[in-house]
Amino acid sequence: MNPVIVDAVRTPFGRRNGSLSGVHAAELLGAVQTAVLKRTGVDPQLVDQVIGGCVTPVGEQFGNISRTAWLHAGLPTHVGTTAIDAQCGTAQQAVQLLAGQIAIGAVDVGVACGVEVMSRVPLTAKTGVGLGTPRPAGWAIDMPDQYTAADRIARHRGFSRQDLDAYGLRSQRLAQKAWAERRFDAHIIPVSTPDRGLVDKDEGLRETSIEALAALSPTKDGGLHTAGTSSQVSDGASAALLMSEEQAESLGLAPKAKLLAQCVVGGDTELLLDGPVAAAVKLFERTGMTVADIDVFEVNEAFAAIPMSFATALGVDDDRLNVNGGAIALGHPTGATGIRLLANAIDELNRRDGQTAMVAVCAAAATTCLILERL
Repeated sequence: MNPVIVDAVRTPFGRRNGSLSGVHAAELLGAVQTAVLKRTGVDPQLVDQVIGGCVTPVGEQFGNISRTAWLHAGLPTHVGTTAIDAQCGTAQQAVQLLAGQIAIGAVDVGVACGVEVMSRVPLTAKTGVGLGTPRPAGWAIDMPDQYTAADRIARHRGFSRQDLDAYGLRSQRLAQKAWAERRFDAHIIPVSTPDRGLVDKDEGLRETSIEALAALSPTKDGGLHTAGTSSQVSDGASAALLMSEEQAESLGLAPKAKLLAQCVVGGDTELLLDGPVAAAVKLFERTGMTVADIDVFEVNEAFAAIPMSFATALGVDDDRLNVNGGAIALGHPTGATGIRLLANAIDELNRRDGQTAMVAVCAAAATTCLILERL
């Protein structure tokens, strides 16, 4: 069975305590689960499984948020749901897991999704008070926090503070241009909120300058990254409808893309977040493809150094990398970002009449990477 992507949608990404902060995660996720089915005309009764989740499944996001959202939206109770936490790659990992289920014939139709309402449920350590610590006695592996890791990558590649600031400005300017040209219209689902009206645009975009970015204090003492070169705390949800190519044909649907290859790799423990480089190399070796064969690259901007390192190590041109901005400008609701990247890659291929895209999301333990082909 060949897995194909029939559609992918997302909400606008709200800024911290912004317009989406009054919406419960289950309602936000249910909105995109419903929308991706309605847009395609697929009967929810045909869905075999939903795979989705969030990075902080505590409080309002506790338990199987995928099923909570599905049921609250009035969708069929017989559909199986799986909740995952794959850190920043959660939504993309949901897509990749679902594609694998389709490939082996276990699923004919499925929804991959993810959500994070970070205004209401901040990223926190998911440890139970009084239940011990996650690392056993004698733990000696150098695994820094993400801010330290990002700075390590920058220094490893020889990026200066000025280089990072220039990339941060690039992200903002490209995102502004993309919104001005309505490049996201094809996959954005407006959200009606109880107190802020209709939200139909990302809220992380900022008017800035290289001088303003240079004036920001580092995130860590002596560090290189700042708030202007790091992904934003955001609220949002995303969903993708996948099925077998045969099922799509039987339903008379025209899929948007098919998956050519995918992998998951663990990050180098010292650099932690440089996994997209290793993941891309693995897929190139597996497929026989090269950088020249890829028309569009989407590499999550957890920090400026991540896509910069990817481009430097692999020789990726600026005109193919994150060409509509990224998480620095658009926001990064951690559980939802992977499908935002996927949807944007597909739309950008359509815009430039390209064929192939690579999407990569760094994570400490499970960097996700895939190659897709536009149909």
